Amino acid sequence: MSTSTLTRGDAAAARRSGPSPRGPRLTMAARERRRKFFAYVVLSIVTLFFFAPIAYMIIGSFKPSAKVFAGMAGFLPVDMSFDNYIGVINRFNGPQSGYFWNFYLTSAIVSFFIVVGGLVVNSMIAYALARLRWRGRNAVLTLVVILVILPFEAIAVPLFYLLNDYRNTYFVQFLPFIASAFSIFLFYTFFIGLPGEIQEAARLDGAGPWRVFFQVIVPMSKPVFASVTILSFLAAWSSFLFPVMMIDQPAVRPLPLAIAVFKAQPPTDWGQIFAFGVLLVIPVVVVFLLFQRFFIQSVASSAVKG
Repeated sequence: MSTSTLTRGDAAAARRSGPSPRGPRLTMAARERRRKFFAYVVLSIVTLFFFAPIAYMIIGSFKPSAKVFAGMAGFLPVDMSFDNYIGVINRFNGPQSGYFWNFYLTSAIVSFFIVVGGLVVNSMIAYALARLRWRGRNAVLTLVVILVILPFEAIAVPLFYLLNDYRNTYFVQFLPFIASAFSIFLFYTFFIGLPGEIQEAARLDGAGPWRVFFQVIVPMSKPVFASVTILSFLAAWSSFLFPVMMIDQPAVRPLPLAIAVFKAQPPTDWGQIFAFGVLLVIPVVVVFLLFQRFFIQSVASSAVKG
């Protein structure tokens, strides 16, 4: 009787005092470990899902064409060699087919003018919209927003007739793409978030709009410049629709158009097509690695602001 009374008393005291501080912490830690475990599992599956085609292309580029489509065995790194890469360069080594490195040079020239020209033009337009006050600014900003959602296919045919006299030139491949509504909007959203006190301080020191832009705004905007560089280079390097419409000479043929022509030529060698794809992707990876630090900063700051 006495033991039973003490037991009920102890249980009541335990209920009044609440749960032990050590128990809940362990439970919460276990829940956190379980949550992280499932998160890592899901992220690993998603990563494998997106990385599998890239891995398949890289491995297939080193294998004979007959063994590329061998099901799951196509992922096995057997019979590896550089024959496909040598075959691609040898098949594009004449005036009729064009020269492989000339395709690279064409894409590099076009991408250079689109990226560098776009950084200068689009950032200055965005600065005028975000930091200067002038009549008609809101109307121009509204037009830029409308152009962001306008697909290029809607203006491809008018551009074709407008620039038809300049077909098969470098000029026609980069001039229409220097000014970009999407890049202007990216610059605008970054510039509008910069503190205005710094700009006002520069103006009190006698700096005009040009000096404020180049000596104050540009040094503070490295993340958005890096983001626009990566996105512009990716779009320029992979441009296909307009070159198909405007280019029919191998001397000024960019890489994406060259790989389409290569794929259509019999016999179809998938090992060499995969090797061509890897050579096409390498510059994109290099540019991303060069600017990834600023690109991640830009994405992180946008997430915090958003």
